[in-house]
Amino acid sequence: MTQPRVSDLHVTSNITLPAPQELLEAIPRREEDAAFIQQSRALVKDSLFAADGKFLLIAGPCSIHDVEAGRDYAERFANLAERVRERMVLVMRVYFEKPRTTVGWKGLIMDPYLDGSNDIARGLHIAREFLLDVIRMGVPTATELLDPITPQYIADLISWSAIGARTTESQTHRQMASGLSMPIGFKNGTMGNLEPAVNAIKAATQTQTFLGVGLDGRASAVTTSGNPDCHIILRGGEKGPNFDEVSVAETRALLEKSRLPAAIMIDASHGNCSKNHERMPTVFENIVRQRAAGERSIIGAMLESNLVAGTQSFPKPRSELVYGQSITDACIDWETTEDLILRAADML
Repeated sequence: MTQPRVSDLHVTSNITLPAPQELLEAIPRREEDAAFIQQSRALVKDSLFAADGKFLLIAGPCSIHDVEAGRDYAERFANLAERVRERMVLVMRVYFEKPRTTVGWKGLIMDPYLDGSNDIARGLHIAREFLLDVIRMGVPTATELLDPITPQYIADLISWSAIGARTTESQTHRQMASGLSMPIGFKNGTMGNLEPAVNAIKAATQTQTFLGVGLDGRASAVTTSGNPDCHIILRGGEKGPNFDEVSVAETRALLEKSRLPAAIMIDASHGNCSKNHERMPTVFENIVRQRAAGERSIIGAMLESNLVAGTQSFPKPRSELVYGQSITDACIDWETTEDLILRAADML
């Protein structure tokens, strides 16, 4: 008698990916690449916790969908970073994974051809190559880590990472963060509540054991020592923005009460600009003014920035896409970005 089918009822394909070690060998990290990552992570840590740390800025496209435009941005970013290096540490957003509230394009790793073909193996390959291109320009990289398997393929090339508002409450992501080798920022919840991020920091700094994937691609039991380099990110929420002095003071007090370092990054986009990119410069200037006025708990900020302002409708044929314009969240343009950062350096 044939047994009834009870598994994979809704699975239409199951394609084996290369093991992480295979991709790392195919696109290897050089000794000087590793030295650069080590050095840039140390600069980020100093910004987070050192008394004389420089202002940390995570800026760049909402998401990378066109690597040519991404390289163009990185070249400009490298030149700008050199001009403000005495007062600021600039790290480029290199976001390959996009969390979706319902459906939509999930990022370059998941769908590198932007056509629903979902060639993840190729997406991982492109992502790793692009990260190497960026760091070889002398630009540290930042990303949001969404899928817990992805870090095994690219985390060795990342200087700072974020855990997003939708996943800050996730036990899986807190455990993953506890084993990552770079500093991690946890965003407040989508409603604007701080407690999920504070609890996430507490969990991620502790030892954890969880299911993972080894470099050979096999399932494994991973035990971590905890990540000491975690901090909170204020990104606003459904209840409104939280970049103002009162919100910063409340966050600092909560961190201190929780016996956590008072290290606060503020995202000038998302809920803090009411998802209106034209408001982002005003928010960013307010953040910098607070820091310049002596609010040392503000260790840095985030900007969504691209070559061209705004966003464009998607999906559409790639040939019809505007070069250097976001297909996800709206961004400020390069000229605005450069002006904001140079004026921020003067203020600081």
